[in-house]
Order: sequence, then structure tokens, then C-alpha cells
Amino acid sequence: MESQPSQFFLHPAVVGRRTLALIGEFGAFACFLGFGIRSIFTLPFQFSKIIQQMYFIGVKSIFVIALIGLFTGMVLGLQGYYTLVKFGSEGLLGAAVALSIIRELGPVLTAIMVTGRAGSAMAAEIGIMRISEQIDALDTMDIDPIRFLIGPRIVAALICFPLLTAIFDVIGILGGYVSGVALLGINKGIYFYRINSSVELTDIMGGFTKAIVFGLLVVTICCFEGYFTHTRAGGFGAKGVSLATTSAVVLSCIFILVSDYVLTSFLL
Repeated sequence: MESQPSQFFLHPAVVGRRTLALIGEFGAFACFLGFGIRSIFTLPFQFSKIIQQMYFIGVKSIFVIALIGLFTGMVLGLQGYYTLVKFGSEGLLGAAVALSIIRELGPVLTAIMVTGRAGSAMAAEIGIMRISEQIDALDTMDIDPIRFLIGPRIVAALICFPLLTAIFDVIGILGGYVSGVALLGINKGIYFYRINSSVELTDIMGGFTKAIVFGLLVVTICCFEGYFTHTRAGGFGAKGVSLATTSAVVLSCIFILVSDYVLTSFLL
């Protein structure tokens, strides 16, 4: 009996086609990002649309960011206390909580939460505009769709992500205070003294740098997935929008974590 080729090995032609498709996808994304950034500097500025997007991305995300920040800080305070007390170093709890949140957890968790709340909505909204031919109508009226739809969202994300990260950082540190000082009895003077003596300006600037990069990635990926919904092979119409929204959230989270590792390598 003739043996069949293993399903785990693909034909070289298939590998080549998939590799070319992947390179083409990255090229299209890079061009989309370049056109989006260029549209930011094209006159006249769209102040009213930027403010609308800032309200949608920033203001409407404050509650969930504050809630996640509070409980993240409380968990860090609780876990950090029972770890540090084994070494007789529970006085370092404030520094441990603050540095963990400012350097890593603040920017990353803020970006992931905004992706789930606002990024998915962006991908769905632009995807529906694509399949209902509203984007084609903009082209017909000689209106640049990228400048009209994408530019204000990029500006709003670049402003809102660092501000939301700052809110997360402050409330997260207060959450650590609730666990460490109010519940477990650490001296509040030592808690804040350790934060003051350990956190440096470079830590804060590093966190804001990550927030800006994450904001640019999230808004570009989500808008890109929605903008090219009609080219998706998995489906068209409502199914295509659904797949584009799912893909936007998954890819954004992956790129957030990958870029976080790269940025941390450079910032340390």
C-alpha cells in the first residue's frame, strides 16, 4: 500500500504563496500606517473629530481603567507583602508596587483594556462603513477616507493612551496602599517614602513611551482590519465584520506584548 505524505509538511509552493501573502499584508499595513501618520499633518486639522474620538477612546474608558487599576494594585500589594515578608523586606512593598505598575502593568493593561472596549468598536464601525459602501462614497466625493476616518483616531489615541496610563498608575499605587497599609498594617510613611526614593523620571517616561507606541499600534491595527474587511477571505458582510473585529483584538494584544518586550529591552 502506497504511503500518503504527512499532513504536517506543506508543499513548497504553498509555503511560498503563504509567505508572499504575509509579506504583502505587512507591506499593506506599513503603507496604511504611513498614510495615517501623514494625514495627521494635513491641513485643515479636524479638531471636532479629534475631540469626539478623545471622548470615545479616553473619557468612556476611565471607569474601567480605574477599576482594573485599583484591583491590580490591591492584588500586587497582597502578593508582594506575603512574598517580601519572608525576607523581612515588607518595607519595600511601596517600591515594588509602584515600579511594577509604572514600568509594565500600567501601559500594558491599559492598552489591552482600551483595545477590548474602543479598538473593537473602531474595527466594527469602519468595517460596517466599508461593506455598506460609505467609504466608497467618500472616495466618490473626492474626500480622502484615511484622512477623514483614520487621522483623528490616531491623534486621539496618541493623546489618550498616556493619560489613561497615568490614571491607571495612580489608582494602582493607591490600591497597593489599601492592601499593604490599610489592611496589612505597613507604615504609610514607609510606603510612600519607598516610592519616592525608588521611582525615577526615566521609569515614568519609559511607561509613557510604551503607552504612545501601544496607542499607535492599537488604533492602526483596528482601523486596518475594519478598512479592508471586504478583502477578507473568510467571509463578507456581517460575518466579515465579525471576523475583522476578532482579528483586530487578537492582533492588537499580540503586538502589544511583543512590542512591550522589545521596548523593555531598549529601555532597561
